[in-house]
Amino acid sequence: MDEFDQVKEFSKSLDEISPSMCFAKWKQVTLHLQTGHNHSCHHPKTHKTPLKELAEDPSALHNTGFKKQQRKMMLNGQRPSECDYCWRVEDSSPNKEVLSDRYTKSYEPWSQDFRDEILDKRTENINPSYLEVSFSNVCNFKCSYCAPEISSKWMEEIKQYGAYPTSTQFNNLENVERQNKMPIPHSQPNPYVDAFWQWWPNLYKDLRVFRITGGEPLMAKDTFKVLDYIIENPNPNIKININSNLCVPLEILDRFIEKVKRIQSEGMISQFQLYTSNEAKGSRAEYIRHGLDYNRWLDNCRRILAEIPNSKLTNMATYNALSVTSFQEFMQDWLALRKEFMTGPDRRNPVSLDVAYLRWPWHQSIHILPKIFQKMIESQVTWMYQNKEVGDWPPLCGNGFYDHEINRMKRVYFVAKQGADQSFNVEQAQQDFIKFVDEHDRRRGTNFLKTFPEMTAFYHEVKNGI
Repeated sequence: MDEFDQVKEFSKSLDEISPSMCFAKWKQVTLHLQTGHNHSCHHPKTHKTPLKELAEDPSALHNTGFKKQQRKMMLNGQRPSECDYCWRVEDSSPNKEVLSDRYTKSYEPWSQDFRDEILDKRTENINPSYLEVSFSNVCNFKCSYCAPEISSKWMEEIKQYGAYPTSTQFNNLENVERQNKMPIPHSQPNPYVDAFWQWWPNLYKDLRVFRITGGEPLMAKDTFKVLDYIIENPNPNIKININSNLCVPLEILDRFIEKVKRIQSEGMISQFQLYTSNEAKGSRAEYIRHGLDYNRWLDNCRRILAEIPNSKLTNMATYNALSVTSFQEFMQDWLALRKEFMTGPDRRNPVSLDVAYLRWPWHQSIHILPKIFQKMIESQVTWMYQNKEVGDWPPLCGNGFYDHEINRMKRVYFVAKQGADQSFNVEQAQQDFIKFVDEHDRRRGTNFLKTFPEMTAFYHEVKNGI
């Protein structure tokens, strides 16, 4: 069986436990320590760890009372509403032509291997095997769909200009405060960071995958503290994954590569993988991910692969309304990078692609676009099939796309074809999109119509209706 069929077969045993079961709720967590929030996996909205729970046990960073309630629901066959990303995928494909992340995440070794422990502990405290942590919101980018609690550059802009004039007041700091997500200033003590380092020695030995995200992780001092800890305490069972926009100052990138090269060369970990992000090509990508230099980004992708031995590189594409018109061109660049770094007698392939559809903010989702844009998405899926990898994986890797990569892009198409749910006001979201790009151009000196001339008719049709 190919990988898709393997996961589909596995899905039967997962559904036998419960039709809403997902091992990631137990074994995966993302910690946003700058706000005290967390979620398992990365699709649900975050929730805050109560300081009272944290004082009793630092593992409450993951094992909150709220999350235990969600685990109980899954064990009882109920669908937690926070997991609607997967429910939408499953409802759009009841015959499992595409598979939700509930299945793919539960199938991963860091998840599936702990099935018995999960069913034994049920709602008791449990250590994650896949831990993702954000130490800080320090970032040099202002990506169009990001937020002040995640990006310090966004925080600076909103403090200077205020929220964007959409119906939802996009990135209004009052909403951030209402959600209890205001980042703890770097100059002040942070009980969540303190709890993490208290928990870390016990947690470190049990981890299969440890991932650092941001903000921009290479601009956070705790990232280098982790690397120094690994150098002093090698753990050959752990995979280290680090997110980066790969457009940080040269001296920071040089320092990072030097440390990771030593860790990897001396076998201190089992594997190193860098995750970066892009979902469009050239100037379109630079519009979406403000601060990006596309060509410099591609060059630094090559540096990671060339200078860090046996490293892996994954691109995380957040597919949104501004991705559609150049995503195939972007995939061509990514496929060229894959072909460039085919190495060794087993044709090891260190380059992969992960595609997720954007849900929030609604005014940047694919649901705001006229149906003609669905044809572009469909053609992109078709193009991936035309460039499909025909060899087995592992160990043989070729130059094309893998089943799991195509499946993720198919999900985007299925969700686009299904259309928005009834709670989604398409007309309002379209108007908010126009208000967003107009304000974006005013604040940042960009030019939407010059960057996306193919969207001119759509722009004016909505603009004239406001």
